[in-house]
Parts: sequence; C-alpha cells; structure tokens
Amino acid sequence: MAQSGDITIGQLSLVGQEDAAYFVSLIRSISGFPKEGILFRDFLPALADPRGLSIVQEALLKALPVAADQFDAIAGLEARGFLIGPQLAAALGKGFIALRKSGKLPPETLAQEYSLEYGTATIEMEKEAIKPGQRILIVDDLIATGGSAQAAAQLVSKAGGSVAGFSFVMELEGLQGCAALEPYPVSTLVSMPA
Repeated sequence: MAQSGDITIGQLSLVGQEDAAYFVSLIRSISGFPKEGILFRDFLPALADPRGLSIVQEALLKALPVAADQFDAIAGLEARGFLIGPQLAAALGKGFIALRKSGKLPPETLAQEYSLEYGTATIEMEKEAIKPGQRILIVDDLIATGGSAQAAAQLVSKAGGSVAGFSFVMELEGLQGCAALEPYPVSTLVSMPA
C-alpha cells in the first residue's frame, strides 16, 4: 500500500496513483477537535473540489465490497454518509435510505442505540424504508470503533433486510472497527492513525 504522509492509500489506488495522491492532499487534519487529544480527519474539502468529488465517487464505485448485483439499496449514516451515499446510489441505479440521528424523522421509525466512548447515541430510520428481504450496502465517511456501523446493521436487520456489506472512505487504524464488522465484506479507500 502506498503512503502519503500518515495516510495509507489502499483501495483508493484503484483510481490511479496520481488521482489517489490528489484526493489525499485534500484531506484536512485538525488537532484538538472535537476535544483535546483528538485528531479530526475531514474529507469535506475533497467534496468541495470538483476533481476530488469525482475521484471519491469513482473510487467508491471501483472498491465496492460486493458486486452491485448483490445489493438492492444503499443506506447512509448521518451526516457524511448522506453526502456520498446518494451519489453512489444514483450511479448504480439504486435507492438511498437515510439512517438519521434520533428525533430527526417523523413518527413510525425503528431505532437502535449504540455506545460511544463518552455515552450512548441512537440512530433511526423510517419504519417502511426497507422492504423485507432487501439487501443493503451501508456507507459512511469513516470507520473508527465500528459502533455506529454495527448499530446500522442491527437497524437494517430489525427492518427485515440484510446487510450486503459496508463501504467507507476512511479507516482509523488500531481501533478495530473493520474487525468489529466481521463477517460482512468491508471496503475502505484510505487508512490513517487514530
């Protein structure tokens, strides 16, 4: 795997080394956010850049963890999964399902609580968003410990669907997030130290 600073270029290399390096150059690292001791990784500058946006979409399409005919829809976690999920779904001719933070959807929702390092959080989806038996690819910008991703998988199961796999832009190394998602297929474009 190629290195670019402290970021390891994994499946992002599927778009070619030049485009991969360009995309990585757009990822911003912010020390001390949201609290002291955290190094926040922000890929929003890449989405604001036309070439960066094109690169991430192409890379996500090329790095799907399963073939496109192995899932029926894409579910994205709030908030950054909402930025990449709909464009990926549109490119593949699939529907998009929003997995929202608690209290953001009208009644008739399914909910799943999960643990954070400083408490708990809950994600919800509209009760009828997934039809029984639908196979769902879950997308988000970042996999850290895997708590929100596991909650998303439980939510999909509650709705009668099945998880086909997970697709992430970035992985924080050493937090075992991808390992927590076994036995699902998982793809990540880049990885970096937590």
